[in-house]
Amino acid sequence: MTFAARFIPFALLTLIAACGSPERFAVSPPVIAETIRIGFASVEVKDVSLPSYAASDEISIRREDGTLTSSSDVLWADAPDRAIALELSQNLARLTKRRVASEPWPFEEFPDARLEIRFSELVATTSGSFNTSGQYFVAVADGRRERSGLFELSVAFDPKGGPNAIARARGQLILDLAQYIARNGLK
Repeated sequence: MTFAARFIPFALLTLIAACGSPERFAVSPPVIAETIRIGFASVEVKDVSLPSYAASDEISIRREDGTLTSSSDVLWADAPDRAIALELSQNLARLTKRRVASEPWPFEEFPDARLEIRFSELVATTSGSFNTSGQYFVAVADGRRERSGLFELSVAFDPKGGPNAIARARGQLILDLAQYIARNGLK
């Protein structure tokens, strides 16, 4: 690997650091133009389990050699586990037009289903893809079939766009995951 290839991820993260104080990057929700029918009137997004690097406030980037790079000067605007649970529940609510909320469940009546997601990977790469993989679980209390499934998704982004491009890619990736789970796990 050339010096330039090793230097680019570091430069991408430290470019913002030149300002002297940490910069925080928010994930804006992508536009949703479809509705997906699901088999439940209400769903609780119960638990989102992230790898330690993805649960950190620091935005991590994986180099081609597998090394993860981050900087305490380039941060997510919200705690990733909380933010991703909210993004998933809001995306599912907008996609399905059903009552969906992340835990703790805010309603008196219990949800029809509980969704738990365990990420094994959630990382942007220097080559311009934001990747995720893991497993989801749908628990149902009324005797209907419980289910689980694996997921592996990726969204392309322009690495020259820096942390803002990474934040946009994560927003799209979590929407794609919500669509995948709605179609495959909540029918």
